[in-house]
Amino acid sequence: MRRQEVQERLGRLELPFNAYGVDPYGVSRWHLGVVFEAMAFFYRNYFRVRCHGIEHVPARGRAMLVGNHSGGVAVDGAMIVTSCFLEANPPRLAQAMAEKFIGAMPLASVWASRCGHFTGLPENAQRLLEDERLLLVFPEGARGTAKLYPQRYDLVDFGTGFMRLALKTRAPIIPFGFLGGGSAIPTVANLYGLGRALGMPYVPVTPYLLPLPLPVPLEIHYGEPLVFEGTGNEEDSVIQGYVERVKTRIADIIEKRRHERWQGGVKP
Repeated sequence: MRRQEVQERLGRLELPFNAYGVDPYGVSRWHLGVVFEAMAFFYRNYFRVRCHGIEHVPARGRAMLVGNHSGGVAVDGAMIVTSCFLEANPPRLAQAMAEKFIGAMPLASVWASRCGHFTGLPENAQRLLEDERLLLVFPEGARGTAKLYPQRYDLVDFGTGFMRLALKTRAPIIPFGFLGGGSAIPTVANLYGLGRALGMPYVPVTPYLLPLPLPVPLEIHYGEPLVFEGTGNEEDSVIQGYVERVKTRIADIIEKRRHERWQGGVKP
């Protein structure tokens, strides 16, 4: 059943695949099928993800999904991408700007690029949006996934590059809140020295040592699109003001939904 659902949605994915099943960015239909079959299991059965507001993600055209990082590894990114594929109609491929260390890992870099995720360079992101793609951005960066369990719902400083990009490409911003990631991977410490030795920002440590995700229910809440006027060349103070508006909106989504999770008997 899972394979049938994934194949049906792949058939409706509006990407210009050639006769070999590859699009102009090197995204491979075969690789997407393999990954989404696995992700559908985690999405539907392991994490039992509840997705709200998917109607705010445009069916077509450029847009930026902007939200909080949650959890010591990229469970949040995987579930956001999967939600757009499984829940949106027509299905959409959200493409993320991957951390640079992934590009240095031969196997991981190949699979990431074949599934549409590229090194986080501004020119790559701009080109995707100008080609009417859906871009996933975590403005907290690696600092966001490094949050410890008590800070799992806090937001660290947002970078401003995403806002200049949104203005430059006239792309609407879809804010989202991701809940449960900090409980799925309850990080109690980060080993930065070991991370550097392995070519990674850090290695998260959980109470059970390994950063393996627990089967905690996860939630995704997409908010209404935010549209900002400008060229992307505004003064830093103007850009920072826009960024704070996005950050506040995401914080509001998280705060509201975390209380609803608590009232519903789900560990926040």
